[in-house]
Amino acid sequence: MIYFENVSKFYDYHTVLKSVSFTIEKGEMLFITGPSGAGKSTLLKLIYKGADFDEGEIVVGNYKLSQIRTSEIPNYRKNIGIVFQDFKLLKNLSVYNNVALALRIRGLSEREIKARVSEVLKRVNLRHLAESNPMALSGGEQQRIVIARAVVAEPQIILADEPTGNLDPNTSIDIINLLKDINLNGSTIIIATHSPELFKDTGKRVLKIDASKIVREMKG
Repeated sequence: MIYFENVSKFYDYHTVLKSVSFTIEKGEMLFITGPSGAGKSTLLKLIYKGADFDEGEIVVGNYKLSQIRTSEIPNYRKNIGIVFQDFKLLKNLSVYNNVALALRIRGLSEREIKARVSEVLKRVNLRHLAESNPMALSGGEQQRIVIARAVVAEPQIILADEPTGNLDPNTSIDIINLLKDINLNGSTIIIATHSPELFKDTGKRVLKIDASKIVREMKG
């Protein structure tokens, strides 16, 4: 599903990732951990073509990312849902419309959009807040909006960058359990986190990055 082979990324004279290799199977839920600045977020950016790598190769599904054309990137990203660390919610839109936007840009009919958004808001327990302004809600509720927006188009891959970074421990557990449920429906999920508590006792594979390299593979 996702294949990294000796991938390196440099910013100016700083090495962010150096000769990173690993494989993620279709339908897997994988955690990437390590200290701040270790390269976790950059690794996710490389997968969704938010940044380019300098050495090696990345293969995602049928796409070899060193060869993908700029014109192909929007279509490529249709199969990827992203849970951003800073939410990136649109404050002038309701909860419903923040989630619906991901489908409108794909050209779905309003009837289908309504059905999908209603269903996904039910899954994240936010249907009763559909017409609310996201800025009036709690951090945990905002994070669930972001997850709903990421999964509403039923992407094959979901990338979550520190999805519980600003949340309290109980809410963090709720968010991880929600992502586990989504994973059970077949999506491949990759979660970048600095917190060991998120993958503790999950039984999921964990890659630890430090000093720009994968230094350890373990089970949560």
